[in-house]
Amino acid sequence: MSESLPDAGARATILGRLREALPAAPAPVPATGTYRHTAQWDSQQRAELLVDRLLDYKAEVVRCGPSQHEMGVAVMTVLHRHGAGRVVAPPAVVDALLAFADVDVVPDSPGLTARDLDAVDAVVTGCALAIADTGVIVLDGDRWCGRRAITLVPDLHVCVVRLDHVVGLVPEAIARLDPTRPQTWIAGPSATSDIELDRVEGVHGPRTLVVVLAG
Repeated sequence: MSESLPDAGARATILGRLREALPAAPAPVPATGTYRHTAQWDSQQRAELLVDRLLDYKAEVVRCGPSQHEMGVAVMTVLHRHGAGRVVAPPAVVDALLAFADVDVVPDSPGLTARDLDAVDAVVTGCALAIADTGVIVLDGDRWCGRRAITLVPDLHVCVVRLDHVVGLVPEAIARLDPTRPQTWIAGPSATSDIELDRVEGVHGPRTLVVVLAG
């Protein structure tokens, strides 16, 4: 049975009682806890912690040197190992890392549909930054990260993370990120669990996440 909504008079009465009660409400208690905003970890400590978190999330990690050539070789090694012959990537990644790739490279563009993306084997992106303490990688839609759609449809995501883009804590990440840009926070491969905790991977995004940690 459906119930009718209260009339305007009853609504006004209810809101009036709420307004009368508000001045008597206790003042909010200010937070007194102390929170870390920075971590005094060097780059090696941040890298080791990030790798530990990523492996715990069931992501793969590949280490390489900091040069574009070394990053490109590492990316191609990963693609060959996973049998990826057709790859989509943002413009900066295509120019810097895949210019001489021996795979079919599809530069990202707004014209690529979900059906088009479903026909590629992998996506290769950079990142805005990574957070060592949580193992989270953040993409923000720039020329290295690309549109959010390209990281949700292909089954394999190869993400290049430079060591100088790894921060220690979440507050450090928030301070460096542009809040006006679209952000995707990635914590391992896409996975979900039902009420019996049966893990299923690849439901909402890539089944496999490979992080190329450069530096």
